[in-house]
This record gives sequence, C-alpha cells and structure tokens, in this order.
Amino acid sequence: MLRRIIQACFLIIGGTLGIFLIPDLLSLMNMGDMAFINNPYVTALLGALIFYLLTFWAVEYVTNFVKWAEESLIKAPITDVIFGSVGLFFGLLVAFLIGFALNAIQVPVVNTVAPTLLTLLFGYLGFQVGFKKRDELLGLFSKSKKKGSEEEELEKEERAREWKILDTSVIIDGRIADICQTGFLEGVMIIPQFVLEELQHIADSSDVLKRNRGRRGLDILNRIQKELSIRVEIYEGDFEEIQEVDSKLVKLAKLTNGVVVTNDYNLNKVCELQKVAVLNINDLANAVKPVVLPGEEMNIQVIKDGKEHNQGVAYLDDGTMIVVEEGRDYIGKRIDVLVTSVLQTSAGRMIFAKPKLLEKAL
Repeated sequence: MLRRIIQACFLIIGGTLGIFLIPDLLSLMNMGDMAFINNPYVTALLGALIFYLLTFWAVEYVTNFVKWAEESLIKAPITDVIFGSVGLFFGLLVAFLIGFALNAIQVPVVNTVAPTLLTLLFGYLGFQVGFKKRDELLGLFSKSKKKGSEEEELEKEERAREWKILDTSVIIDGRIADICQTGFLEGVMIIPQFVLEELQHIADSSDVLKRNRGRRGLDILNRIQKELSIRVEIYEGDFEEIQEVDSKLVKLAKLTNGVVVTNDYNLNKVCELQKVAVLNINDLANAVKPVVLPGEEMNIQVIKDGKEHNQGVAYLDDGTMIVVEEGRDYIGKRIDVLVTSVLQTSAGRMIFAKPKLLEKAL
C-alpha cells in the first residue's frame, strides 16, 4: 500500500513539473513550435511517465526512508513529539514574522535568501528548544493542573466520605435508625441492591427467627427512608465475580471511597485490613456507656444470682453487667452499691461492686 501511495505521489509531482518545465525545455531545444508536444496535457503526461519510470529505481529508497521515519516517531515518547512539534511551529512562526519584515527591504539577496535561511534556522532552534525543554514545560503546565486536580480530588473524597454503606447486620440490628434520628450519623445512606436481595432472602426464609429478622430489617429501611430526613439511595451495581456480600461491600467501599457501617466484628476487621473506613455501632455503644470509677455509688436492682458463691447480678440500661459480691440475698431488690473495680473485656465492660449496706456494717 505504501509503495502505491509513493508511486501516486511521483506521478502527481512528475505531471506538475512536466506542465511547467517541459515547455521551457522544448524552447531551449528549438522545438517550441511543435504544437502537438507543447500542450499542457501532453507535457503533464510526459512528466508523469518520466517520474513513473524513476519509481522503479527510487521507490525502494523512499519506502525505506518513510518506514524509518514512521518507526522513529512511534518509538519516540509522545511528549517529545508534541513539544518538539510545538517548538517547531513557534520557530517557523518567528521566521515568518521576521521574513515578512525583511520584505520591506528592497535588496534582492535579502528578500530571497534570508527567508529560507531564517526558516531553516528558527525551525531547527524551535524544535530543539521544545524537545530539550519538554520537562520544564510539562512541569509548568502540570503545576496548575495538579493544583486544580488536587482540589477536585479533595472535594470528591469529601463527597465520597458522605456515603455511608449499610451492611445487612446493621440494618437488622435496628439501632441505625435511632442513630440517624439523633443526627450523629450524617451524609447519604447507601443501600446496595445485593444487601436488599439478602434481606429479602432472609425475610422469605422458612425459619421463623430468620424470617422475623429479615422483616425487621426491611421495616427499619422503610422507617429510615420515610420517617427520617436523612438521604437514602439505592446502589444498583453488583459485583458478579464476587459471591460473598461482605466482600462486595468492601469492594464497593474501595471503589467509591465510602464508609462501611456495620456491627459485624469480622467485617470490621476485614475493612481495617483492606484499609477501608468503617463505622461499628458497637464501638459507638461502648463509647457512650457511662464511665464509672472504683469508689462511686450506684443504685441498681439485683435480678439473679451469679456464677460464684453468694454473688448477685444486675444490669445497667445499656446492658453493662454488674457483679455484686454478697448480693445474692438482695435478688429482686433495689440497693445502693459501691464500685470496687471495672473490667474491660472483648465482650464489653463488667463492673464489680458490693452492697453499701454491707460496707456500713463492716
């Protein structure tokens, strides 16, 4: 294909030169009065024929040169080509402007030779400056672009951080609705479609407990969407190559830079390992539990006996267990106790106390 294009170019050049040069050549040979030959169509045909014959010798060299130039351009980095071309353009523009000014000087040598020399000189200089200064020019353009892109990236990240992606367990738990109602959790609540499908599957379960849990989760979603002022959106996308819902949640959070809201301990750990932001409402519940110190007084109701001999057990409103030493005799009664120690475990907080009446007796 390339050979055909080069031959066509040779024919066009030969025909054009034949029209302009062959009549002068015939005049020099005293053959200008031959009307049959001295004809634009005939001279164009002769010129094209001559150059066509030249192609059998020159086409191979021209083809190799074009292929070499093509390979050189392909191998060259795109920044080198772009900045070299831009430099060449400005160099030729400067040469044209200077040549245009020199046309006012009525000196034949200056009018004819100078523009050609200026074109070659400034074209070369422009290309070299654009090529060798590409890193500086690229840095100049990228500074403003980087500044703008950083601001856009920060704005995008802040916007993405407003996405609170709810998992199945936190929806079924139900406390998320109360947290949203208090205003402690802000932003956009994202309910992935695959979480809704899992909830529906649980709600359709033959097991009564699972069915009730699934229906409660759907009721919680309806409450959040209809009764609360917080914004709720359904994410329609899915990750078909991933089977586990928890893995899909982590993937979605990584893609959107959102925050996973859960009360699942294992999902919490996976998110931390994957460097995904996570909010665990159990951590929130533990954080807002009242802080008690040894020696403080509390009024509690002992409801059952403990594991050890003569122990009683009570609970605070947040579910914190209080172990009352010598409290078995007070089961079913409200008494004042003194806190002796506080034990923080992975399951939660446990408070040890003893009856204040016993303290007074001692």
